[in-house]
Amino acid sequence: MRVLLAGATGAIGLPLLSALAGSGHEVIALIRHPAKRRLVVDRGALPVIADVMDRDGLLRAVEGHRADVVMHQATALRQPGLRLRPDDPTIALRDRGTAHLLEASRVVGARRFVTQSLITGYGYRDHGTRVLTENDVFGLRVGNVGDLVTDSSVATERQVFDADGIEGIALRYGMFYGRNAFSDMFADLMRRRAPVLPRGRTGTTSFVHVEDAAEATVAAMEHGGAGEAYNIVDDRPMSWRDFLTTVARAHGTPRPVVTPRWLVRLAVPYLGCLLIDTTMQVSHAKATRDLGWTPVHRSVSDGLKVR
Repeated sequence: MRVLLAGATGAIGLPLLSALAGSGHEVIALIRHPAKRRLVVDRGALPVIADVMDRDGLLRAVEGHRADVVMHQATALRQPGLRLRPDDPTIALRDRGTAHLLEASRVVGARRFVTQSLITGYGYRDHGTRVLTENDVFGLRVGNVGDLVTDSSVATERQVFDADGIEGIALRYGMFYGRNAFSDMFADLMRRRAPVLPRGRTGTTSFVHVEDAAEATVAAMEHGGAGEAYNIVDDRPMSWRDFLTTVARAHGTPRPVVTPRWLVRLAVPYLGCLLIDTTMQVSHAKATRDLGWTPVHRSVSDGLKVR
């Protein structure tokens, strides 16, 4: 298949380029900066310069190209702000950016659309010991700043599921780790001795290695059902305390610096919601059954080669 990929140079985008090429697919890679042409060309893709948030410029850039599938993996997470706001660029990419890419899909003639969603769409709260599946309520708002991220996942899913003539598929990824993902970000913070670990009990969540996420994305593109969502996570949920300790060991950084919980909530409210308030265990059984996908890296410790 021929794939138009937005977010081709991101944490999942680069391994996804390799995974698509390895499965024999052709890729048109949307990139914002000409300096990144070589990154995508070296992975066998055709670069097209366009900004997903510039509707008219995007449609002009893809005119004359043809694709069978559009993939939305565009985010703006490389330099996140300390405070999550309604005008956060990644939130805008999941809302207006999805709308623009759906228009682009009609220009290139694509009938299939795969979008990035997140397991945090199940709600930033303590879900207890229940293992969440795609049958659980998605889009649960709980009254904290995390609702902004939940709403953005719902926005992208609804748009692709409701689009006329489009086979929409949503991938609810766990927390990414691996190169250029959460593990690298927290390793950098621990090298600087930044206070990243809330004192006391932390929340638990499900993670996924970016390379496993890329393979799952190809499988969903090839075998996923129209109007279906799939959880893409590894086998073993992990507390944020264990995650940070594992990352420190893997990267050889100082141990995570502990900070009072109230200070995390005050300084970085979104991380407070994520690291303190949210406990969830998520199942990938549907993706395994319907897509034939299982994670190679069963846990963060496996993926970062920490024993």
